[in-house]
Amino acid sequence: MFNINDIKNGVTFLYEGNIYQVVDFLHVKPGKGSAFMKAKLKNLRTGGTVEKTFNTNVKLEKANITRNSVQYLYNTGDTYYFMDMNTYEQLELKEDQIGNDKYYLIENNTVEVITYEGELLGLGLQDKVELTITETEPAVKGNTTNNALKDATAETGLLVRVPLFIEQGEKILVSTKDGKYVSRA
Repeated sequence: MFNINDIKNGVTFLYEGNIYQVVDFLHVKPGKGSAFMKAKLKNLRTGGTVEKTFNTNVKLEKANITRNSVQYLYNTGDTYYFMDMNTYEQLELKEDQIGNDKYYLIENNTVEVITYEGELLGLGLQDKVELTITETEPAVKGNTTNNALKDATAETGLLVRVPLFIEQGEKILVSTKDGKYVSRA
């Protein structure tokens, strides 16, 4: 248990049957009335974000999240296979457990599996991942408007908007937060 006044960004706790991680918080002390804490929280089970207001006397139960390094091996159908880097055990995850993170998985790359008391909460990815463009339209000569973008498909099936100069077969960096093009690799 810890007091709401002790929260920091990144802290995880149990509240109303859910596991939340603090994204942002603000301590508010109005001229009249008692102080309170406004917090932006990410639900680690659903991935959704909510804003909650707490009285300063609230005590919360800390959620101990476990992060294990695993190596992505391969997938067959909707099953993805990983190997624990410490125990060398194989771990199977279904596509619905991974969600859109599947677009950032490259064979033999290391990711983190995030769990709470054995319950899988998701994957911990790097901020950026290197992907190869497998399909894109050639640049149209004369189309030189500022920041012109075109559609491209990456090796993992991710559809990403890239600048006109990016060609098929090139490697690019993509943000795993929003799936957007960052730069050439």
